[in-house]
Amino acid sequence: MLQRIQTIYLFIAALISGVLIFFVSLWSNNAGESVFVEDVLLALGLFISSAALSLISIFLFKNRKLQFVLGRINILINFFLLGVFVYWSLIVPGEMEISEKGIGMFVPVLSIVFIVLANKAIKKDEDLVKSVDRLR
Repeated sequence: MLQRIQTIYLFIAALISGVLIFFVSLWSNNAGESVFVEDVLLALGLFISSAALSLISIFLFKNRKLQFVLGRINILINFFLLGVFVYWSLIVPGEMEISEKGIGMFVPVLSIVFIVLANKAIKKDEDLVKSVDRLR
């Protein structure tokens, strides 16, 4: 059913990964120009795939096991994205020209938090269904 708490968590994660990233900058370069996600194709692709996976997971409410697995894959995508951002920010200073980190580099952390909360609620629903099946 769509009126469960994991739907809200997944929707918030999709909004964070799909909409919020276009409004916050990832970093500022040496010239003082803000770099947004549209300028970095790898980050854009990973953010859009994370948002799409969250939206697909919302409508798989009848198959909780697949919904849970997609949530874990989404968490891995966000961890990979976070690792890429950390790598880019820690590279030798002259190569990537990141002088100041923006709030956009921490967006995957917010997305991970909401996906973990959704997976926790999905697991709770699955355990409830299993306990009811034992009583029959």
